[in-house]
Amino acid sequence: MQIYQLFNRLNNNKFGNLLTQTVALGVSAIVLLSSTNANAAEQVVLKYGAFQGQISVQELTQFTETGKTTPTLRAYLQAAQQDPAVARKALKAPIKADAAFLNNLLSSWAGPVLVNQIGEVVHPPGGQLNQEALRSALSTSIQQKGEVTLLGAIQNYPNTSVELEGDRLIAVYERLSNLAELL
Repeated sequence: MQIYQLFNRLNNNKFGNLLTQTVALGVSAIVLLSSTNANAAEQVVLKYGAFQGQISVQELTQFTETGKTTPTLRAYLQAAQQDPAVARKALKAPIKADAAFLNNLLSSWAGPVLVNQIGEVVHPPGGQLNQEALRSALSTSIQQKGEVTLLGAIQNYPNTSVELEGDRLIAVYERLSNLAELL
């Protein structure tokens, strides 16, 4: 009963309003901070020539990490005549190195080359590569996992939707693998 009386007293004055606003602000902050990548891609538009389909980043991540496909992704891969094992390998193949070295690489003369290579496969809808956005996604991926992958670029792309050019995936993967061997 005493707590109820205390709440009534607090609610009837300015302190009560301040307390209510503070609690509301705290709850809002918790909700905002609990989402891991609020400014990251959520949807992937898979493109294979004339074929185009949409899946969530979560579905693509699950496929890349476990090999399990959702019915939608399985149908898209079949329609595009894409080998799931090869696509999975291309999405998760890393360029591993020291995080500081990879970030320095992105800032060097080789940075735009690396960004353009990955930008052939991962870019915002409409096909126009935003080098700064992709560089940011790669840098975030490096900070999180100490490596560069196509999946990391997708997961950290600072746009709600990103296109994945599936018909270019293997060629870019092979070029990135060659680059990784040089590092």
